[in-house]
Amino acid sequence: MSEKSELIRQNEYIERLKQIVTDLSNKKGHAPTFAVITFGCQMNARDSEKLIGILEKAGFMNNGENEKSDFVLYNTCTVRDNANQKVYGRLGVLNGHKKKNPDMKIALCGCMMQEPSVIEKIRKSYPFVDLVFGTHNIFKFAELLVRMYESKGLIVDIWKDTDQIVEDLPVKRKYPFKSGINIMFGCNNFCSYCIVPYVRGRERSREPKDIIREIETLVADGVVEVMLLGQNVNSYGKNLENPISFAELLKEVEKIEGLRRIRFMTSHPKDLSDDLIEVMKHSKKICRHLHLPLQSGSSRILAQMNRRYTKEQYIALAKKIREEIPDIALTTDIIIGFPGETAEDVDETIDVIRQVQYDNAFTFIYSKRTGTPAAAMENQVDEAFAHEQFDRVLKVVQDTARERVSLLEGRIMEVLVEELNPHDDDLVTGRLSNNILVHFPGDSTLIGQILKVRLKECRGFYYYGERV
Repeated sequence: MSEKSELIRQNEYIERLKQIVTDLSNKKGHAPTFAVITFGCQMNARDSEKLIGILEKAGFMNNGENEKSDFVLYNTCTVRDNANQKVYGRLGVLNGHKKKNPDMKIALCGCMMQEPSVIEKIRKSYPFVDLVFGTHNIFKFAELLVRMYESKGLIVDIWKDTDQIVEDLPVKRKYPFKSGINIMFGCNNFCSYCIVPYVRGRERSREPKDIIREIETLVADGVVEVMLLGQNVNSYGKNLENPISFAELLKEVEKIEGLRRIRFMTSHPKDLSDDLIEVMKHSKKICRHLHLPLQSGSSRILAQMNRRYTKEQYIALAKKIREEIPDIALTTDIIIGFPGETAEDVDETIDVIRQVQYDNAFTFIYSKRTGTPAAAMENQVDEAFAHEQFDRVLKVVQDTARERVSLLEGRIMEVLVEELNPHDDDLVTGRLSNNILVHFPGDSTLIGQILKVRLKECRGFYYYGERV
């Protein structure tokens, strides 16, 4: 079926869903409420905006994250095992709510649902769940909801993979002034520790004209900042009928009038081109922030991770980026406790941290994911040893990051105001181009504006400032 035909079909299901919502409203005396709770990355957050858009279009009432709502959906993550355990724990709580409200419906979607063992466990241990779907068929959400309300028992709709991308379905953005944009889906890298290629499928890129059209529509609706999303944005465009590089796409996005800021993630070091560095260097809109996952500083461990670069290649790339774009903020991901990792391997990672001087790093203890090559490796690392090494790495990360962030003290920089400070109503919180948070006096009328702020006081990883 063509993408256009599928869009027409799904809009027809939205109309059918509207009638179901009307009937439920008449029965209950108010519109049925919903809660979408999101676990995981920006890709999941963007998927949730699409799911919320369809629910609101059909007439459901958004109840925030209230798990006593008439319809509760968990959009799940499976990168680490504790994400799975969190969902199972929350499901136990939902069962209690459903006993008090038998008409309540519970649905699960996202990466965790692409694991066969998870589906088996839900069937066996959580029979009160009504709907389960995965990452490839989110565009069918209205159709799945109609099936759920018109039948009894658990509905499972999981696709192993797809090359289908359906454009123009409803989306409800979390922020009126900024938005994530999927430019591609899936991953072809198969890092040995990572479950993502198995749950998100193979890489498939959206057509550049569809991306540009979406961003233009968003800008016309008040968006000033976009985040281009993909598991590896640097390989964008390779599988299109008319291939285009990520650097070329960025040049086109830059031309959009009214767009002030462009962000993107994630960049795989093995694919980061000189062209991309050049485009970033001369851009007036691309934010001065690059997330460049290291994972390990040991070339031996990197080879076992199937990362396809060495310690030396990574350092050379990071230094080239710093030389070409001196005001860039570099952040990274680091895994500690990968099978076979020794204290000497961790020393190599610490050496990279000291040489690159990250502005921030997300440091994780390795999580064994069934179905990945790393899970079957011998020499799984002792948990106590992994925690000990994690603490060593974290200290170096924090020390170097504080030093980097403090270099901006006293400067006047532009801040995109994102929200009222959750801890102090007299302050607003915003983000610099380099992704550092800044708190300064202001009220809700400033939200969504880009303002000049003097960075007065560095507090480690964030600033207190004053408007200029």
